[in-house]
Amino acid sequence: MKLIELKSLQQEGAEMFSALTEAQLRNRLEPDRGIFIVESPKVIDVALRAGYTPVALLCERRHITGDAADIIRRCGDIPVYTGERELLAGLTGYKLTRGVLCAMRRPQARALEDVCRNARRIVVIDNVVDTTNIGAIFRSAAALGIDAVLLTRNSCDPLNRRAVRVSMGSVFLVPWTWLDGPISSLNTLGFKTAAMALSDNSIPLDAPELKAIPRLAIIMGTEGDGLPTETIVASNYVVRIPMSHQVDSLNVAAAAAVTFWELRSPSPVLPE
Repeated sequence: MKLIELKSLQQEGAEMFSALTEAQLRNRLEPDRGIFIVESPKVIDVALRAGYTPVALLCERRHITGDAADIIRRCGDIPVYTGERELLAGLTGYKLTRGVLCAMRRPQARALEDVCRNARRIVVIDNVVDTTNIGAIFRSAAALGIDAVLLTRNSCDPLNRRAVRVSMGSVFLVPWTWLDGPISSLNTLGFKTAAMALSDNSIPLDAPELKAIPRLAIIMGTEGDGLPTETIVASNYVVRIPMSHQVDSLNVAAAAAVTFWELRSPSPVLPE
């Protein structure tokens, strides 16, 4: 353990926790040097078990032999920054972390074909920018049998600090990558596509033919405007969640949970 006492949040080496924005942490110009921040021992534990590489830790002094002790041991010989509670409280949201932050190395983006190869059920997240919704969708995906997550480039980064926290580490459990091609490209990988949208030709979520599809890609749209018209037109199915009391839609995270449960795979994931 390389214990480093902080006298200032501007101290050299600690800027990843106190000064860098999410965009700077992501480092698009040099992806190999990108990092992300994980909060709380429980979520850090999930990331470590999933094979993510720790770069540095930040914790209150009292947690070095307390809540952070096991994490510090498992992270090996990396810097551990610490300081007085009053100093560390200057970090935005620090009091919500149970006293521990971990900077981790951002992994290389996986190939689309690799992520989807053995999947029966995947979700495509299209232009969802709210970090809380992204985290909640990942948590539901992990819990309700979604085998992979694809995101359009105009969606929120799943490794955003708040998205990771809301997901309770589920972003480390479900394979994911970016979708750069059109929705129709999923057909070439063997998927039928189902756009979640209100339209004249939509079918209800509990339509029997949907659950019988061997490989299905569920497409969820932005919180406000929903899916683009071209995405809806290009999909094999347009699907709606039946509603009562003249409610026309659910929040995208709630809609995702309902949809994942109803359209869960009729058979287990294909073997490697």
